[in-house]
Amino acid sequence: MATRILFVEDEPSISDPFSKALVREGFEPVVARTGHEALALAERVEPDLVLLDLNLPDTDGRDVARELRRRGDTPIVMLTARGTEMDKIVGLEIGADDYVVKPFSGGEVIARIRAVLRRTRQSDAGAPSEPLAIGDLMVDFGARRATLAARPLELSRKEFDLLAELVRNAGNVVSREDLMDRVWDENWFGSTKTLDTHVGWLRRKLGDDTTAPRYLHTVRGVGFRFSSPEELAP
Repeated sequence: MATRILFVEDEPSISDPFSKALVREGFEPVVARTGHEALALAERVEPDLVLLDLNLPDTDGRDVARELRRRGDTPIVMLTARGTEMDKIVGLEIGADDYVVKPFSGGEVIARIRAVLRRTRQSDAGAPSEPLAIGDLMVDFGARRATLAARPLELSRKEFDLLAELVRNAGNVVSREDLMDRVWDENWFGSTKTLDTHVGWLRRKLGDDTTAPRYLHTVRGVGFRFSSPEELAP
């Protein structure tokens, strides 16, 4: 069965030729012209990935991304003419898995789609079956859920993947390079600053004090270490 891509783009001059390119690459594109149509189609066709233009005629694409993320963790690649660092940060914070600035080449976007799908599938396939508790943090890899003191943590896909990778290696230092490879893929096109941004978001959601963190420690010049159960024991 072909991988289904929901392509949300109101400009036929972009959506038509790129949909043909997706078909040539073995994907099954489904095109939505508006945000409301995109949300309805996402419910009906259950896409494997959403390719989402942020500039839509009826609503802000970021609101569409927020709603998609509220419903589940389908990977999202954003397309936009906005190329500032803040725009990218906002897009990633909403829960996007990648961010492409127009004008773009079809080959680059398809490479990014493949990379996001590969990371997603590897993450899902490699998850331990049993939940893991570290202090009052519980990570359920199979269900892709985490709780802190029995309260659910609202994590984006990338935040959960980053947390899961660190928790799997609790007590050990994971280098920045390994985190980028495992969470963002070795073919990541963007800045490595995105790792620091996601670590910052994760720390806030864990309630970690950056000056005296309980869970997520920075090892300068190397990477990050998540506290092991032994370190948290009284």
